[in-house]
Amino acid sequence: MRRQCELLELPRSTYYYEVATESRENLALMRRIDEQYLRTPFYGSRRMAFTFDVNRKRVQRLMRVMGLEGQAPGERTTMRHPGHKVYPYLLRNVEILRPNHVWSTDITYVPLEEGFMYLTAVIDWFSRHVLSWRLSNTLAETFCCEALDEALQNFGRPEIFNTDQGSQFTSLAFTGRLLTQGIAISMDGRGRALDNVFIERLWRSVKYENIYLMCYASPLALERGLTDYFEFYNYERPHQSLDYQTPWAVYQAV
Repeated sequence: MRRQCELLELPRSTYYYEVATESRENLALMRRIDEQYLRTPFYGSRRMAFTFDVNRKRVQRLMRVMGLEGQAPGERTTMRHPGHKVYPYLLRNVEILRPNHVWSTDITYVPLEEGFMYLTAVIDWFSRHVLSWRLSNTLAETFCCEALDEALQNFGRPEIFNTDQGSQFTSLAFTGRLLTQGIAISMDGRGRALDNVFIERLWRSVKYENIYLMCYASPLALERGLTDYFEFYNYERPHQSLDYQTPWAVYQAV
């Protein structure tokens, strides 16, 4: 497939299979779960089921499909691969003082009118600059590796790269790229909601400022909309935490 896209001069990230989908009722519930999760990421399936007065097994299945888990010790819905190595968290009490000191990545669920996609992004912690992003209709590791490759190609390499313990990020395909570049690998602790806080804040901004407002109908419309949004986010949107500068202004100034 990748070779076919190259021959057609079609970016791999713009080629999709049929959009992942569920029944209309489940799609509506998934969006409500996603919105609630942004407000209360510590809610697991029990609290979600109680909040929306639905069967817990149904909520458990949908949260697994969405890649969501309650950020608290206990049963996990995003399971790491038992054969993959897990690296320690390296960022506790570390002061981030410059661009390319720490990058991180994550995956989030994105609702569409008739289905859903998954979004991954690579972000620089110091500047909040979004270095790359990709969409996929599955949780396979491929689109995460593509986003990482683009970030490394366009922005050099960080000293530390932080992820969660999901199988996409513990895979040899992903960690091997980091190790060959001499990048230290850091992974969130189990049940720690704040270990990757900057990209969690990014997801909240993306969804409330764009995705929920636009209600995209198709993957193509979603990609075009996110292209415009990330351009705005990086180069026009002032951040209070950056003294009202844009991420790009902070990233390139140091």
